[in-house]
Parts: sequence; structure tokens; C-alpha cells
Amino acid sequence: MSNNGSSPLVLWYNQLGMNDVDRVGGKNASLGEMITNLSGMGVSVPNGFATTADAFNQFLDQSGVNQRIYALLDETDIDDVSALAKAGAQIRQWIIDTPFQSELENAIRDAYDLLSADDAEASFAVRSSATAEDMPDASFAGQQETFLNVQGFDAVLVAVKHVFASLFNDRAISYRVHQGYDHRGVALSAGVQRMVRSDLASSGVMFSIDTESGFDQVVFITSAWGLGEMVVQGAVNPDEFYVHKPTLAAGRPAIVRRTMGRKRSVWFTRRPRSTVNRCVSKMCRRRSAIFSR
Repeated sequence: MSNNGSSPLVLWYNQLGMNDVDRVGGKNASLGEMITNLSGMGVSVPNGFATTADAFNQFLDQSGVNQRIYALLDETDIDDVSALAKAGAQIRQWIIDTPFQSELENAIRDAYDLLSADDAEASFAVRSSATAEDMPDASFAGQQETFLNVQGFDAVLVAVKHVFASLFNDRAISYRVHQGYDHRGVALSAGVQRMVRSDLASSGVMFSIDTESGFDQVVFITSAWGLGEMVVQGAVNPDEFYVHKPTLAAGRPAIVRRTMGRKRSVWFTRRPRSTVNRCVSKMCRRRSAIFSR
């Protein structure tokens, strides 16, 4: 999984922590931190691996596509929407059309084979993780692509390529320019993680503080039926829960506020290799996606 003994091209999540943001971006570093710190507490986090920033940079450098990318960006007026769209589409196509070097492809294949060894029909999420995500003065999170229910090595490889290309989405290009970030200083890591069948139940997002007030004595949870991407993208009106940390630590009922969302849509996996959006029944809309005492 390394480049002839030099910098690794692929790292497992259990090798990563928050000190590795420069290597695998904020999202993958956070997943590694969760596995490292929570596994011993009985919290199950699906295993996975991440391509590194070095892998991304070598892919661009050794293929020579980086020279075309940065030359085009340097000459493009980013404030011209049409010019930006044309340049972004061209750059993404260049990346998609560029073959992976054999070392990187083999490193991804070796990791994939280990990750899928117990289930040849396993599904994976392939997510983007930029090295500049969640910086103190800027947030690049949510600007790149995520692919769900990806099955088979060839499909994973294609998804990784599209994740790499998504560093040059129009919005991401514009954001970096207006935030004063050099395109050359941001790299993209692709995370490949086993999926759980949350589409058969519910999922959501949890914040360790109140996101509106910053109050740090509560946990804020949003949830809905099916895959969590609906909640992440703001595509559904979710249930909301506020859990008081000190009360929870004392072993007492700790939900201090709950709001029932409409939850009108649900995202399912559909075999092979796709997802589908469906309407939620009226009965399920009236039920909490998280059952609590």
C-alpha cells in the first residue's frame, strides 16, 4: 500500500487520527479517530481505508495532467460563471480520462480485497475528504462528491476517480479562489468504507454541541428514515433531539427537547449499485426515526 517504501498511497482507518488531516483530509482523519477511540467502548464503526494526499498529488504529477489543470485555472476568470463552468467541466473530464498509475491501482485493489474478503457482495461508500476541510477560517466540507452503494472493485475504482475529479467542482474552485487558497495547496483523499443497511432503518447526524448557540452541554441529533445522505444534504425535514450531557452521564432520561420532522422522503439502496428516493408512508412520518424511552 505504499510507493516503494516511501509515502503510503493507502492507509487504513485504524491507522489514522486527527493528526493526519494533512495526509487524508478532515473527514477520513475523523473516521480514523472514531475507530481508534470508540472501538474499545463498544461503538461499532465500519472499517475502511483512505487514499492519501500523496497518492492524489502523484496521480496528477506523474500523469502530467496537473500542468493542464493549473494553466487553465490561471487563465480562467472565476467570476465569469460560463467560463468557470467550461473550465471545471474540462478539468474534471481530464482527470476522469487519466488512468491511475499501476502502483496506486494495485494499492487500492489490495485494500479492497482485504475489506471485502468476508463478503463478495459488500457495498461501499466512497467519500471525498479534502486536506483543507474544516479549517478555522474556512470550510470546504460538502463541496466534493460522495457515492453510495458501490459494489465491486471496478466500480470502486471509478468512484475514486470521480471523487478526485470533484475537487474541481465549480463551487469548490470558486470557493478556494475567493477564500485565497492556492489550488495547488489542496489535495483530495478518497475514503472507501463498508456500508451498513441503514436504509432498512434510520440514520442521521450528531453534533457534540448546539450548532446554533454553541452551548456545549447538549448533544444535537437529527435523524430520518433510510440513508443518512438525505439528512446531510438537507433534502428531508428530520426529527431533532437535544440530549443534556450531564443528565445522561448521571444515568437519567436526558432528552430535553424533541421536534418531529416531516420526513417525507427516504433514500434506499437498490441493487445493483444504485440508490432510489421514495416517499415515506404517513404512518412512518408520524413516528420518530429514533425510538427512545
